[in-house]
Amino acid sequence: MHPHHHAASQPDTPAIIMAGSGATLSYAGLEAQSNRIAHLLRALGLRRGDTIAILMLNEIDYLPICWAAQRAGLVYVAMSTKLTAEEAGYIASDSGSRAIFCSPALAEVAVAATPDLPAAARFCTGAEPAADGCTLLLAAIADLPATRIADESSGRDMLYSSGTTGRPKGVRGPLPEGPIDQVDALSGLVAALYQFAPGMKYLSPAPLYHAAPLRYCMAVHKFGGTVVVMEKFDPETYLRLVEQHGITHSQLVPTMFVRMLKLPDVARTQHDVSSLKVAIHAAAPCPVDVKLAMIAWWGPVIYEYYSATEGAGFTAITPQ
Repeated sequence: MHPHHHAASQPDTPAIIMAGSGATLSYAGLEAQSNRIAHLLRALGLRRGDTIAILMLNEIDYLPICWAAQRAGLVYVAMSTKLTAEEAGYIASDSGSRAIFCSPALAEVAVAATPDLPAAARFCTGAEPAADGCTLLLAAIADLPATRIADESSGRDMLYSSGTTGRPKGVRGPLPEGPIDQVDALSGLVAALYQFAPGMKYLSPAPLYHAAPLRYCMAVHKFGGTVVVMEKFDPETYLRLVEQHGITHSQLVPTMFVRMLKLPDVARTQHDVSSLKVAIHAAAPCPVDVKLAMIAWWGPVIYEYYSATEGAGFTAITPQ
C-alpha cells in the first residue's frame, strides 16, 4: 500500500490531476518526483524524526512533497494558507521545522515566518525564478536521482489545531515503526466503510492543508486510485468534474452541499453524477433537510463521519 508499488504496476495511470489547469502527474511521475525530493531532504541533513513545513495552495507539487517526507521518515506540517507571517512563524518554530516548501504567492509569508532558515532550506514551487529568500524547487531537484533513498522509513503528518483557546497545538503522534508500505488504520477503515479500492477516482474540493483532505488523498494513492484536486471549490464546476472524470468517491463539507442545492435547476440537472459511489461529509453538522435533499438528488451515497485530528475516536453513519 504505497505509490511505489503502483508506479511499478501501472506507471502511466494518473495519480494526480489538477482540476483547473489539467496538470497531470502519473504514478511513475509521482514516484520520481517524491524520490528526488527525498534525496533533497537528505542532502539538507534531515533525518528520521526531523520536521518540514508546507505552506502551499492546492497545486501539483503538494502531494509529492508529502510523499517525499513520508518515505524519508520525516514529520510534515501542512499549514493554512490564511495564516499571517507571525502565525505561520509560530507553527514553524513550535514544530521545529528545518525546511519549508511554499507556493510563489505565499513566498513572502514563508520567508518572513522562518527568519532563522537559510534560503537553501526554503523551497518555492513553480517554474519561475524563485522569490527572494527562496530556492526554486525544480532547480534544486533537477540533478537528483529518481531512485529511492537507501534509508527509507515511515514518516507522518503533524497538523495543528485551529487555536480557538490560545495558540494552535500540534497533534504529533509517534512515527510508524514499520515499512513505508505498511497498512495503516485509516487505509483499513476507508476500505471497509467507503469502498476505497484500486481504480477509484477521488475528487478533492477542499484545501489540502486540512487533515481529512490531505489524509484521504494520500489514502487514495495507497490504493492506486486517481486524485482530482480542485484548486478552489465552485459548486457547478464540482458537478462538471464528477461527470468529466467519472468520479467514484469524494469528500465534502455541508456548506458545499448547500451551495450546490442553491444552484438553478438547469445547472444541477445537466451534469451526470451517477458515477458517484461514496460522497463523504464531515467537519461540521449537516442540517437534516440538506442531507435529505442530497440523498434525494444523488441517491444513497451520502456517508457521514465525525472524528478529530487528534484521532481520539471515530463515528460513522451510512445513508441508510
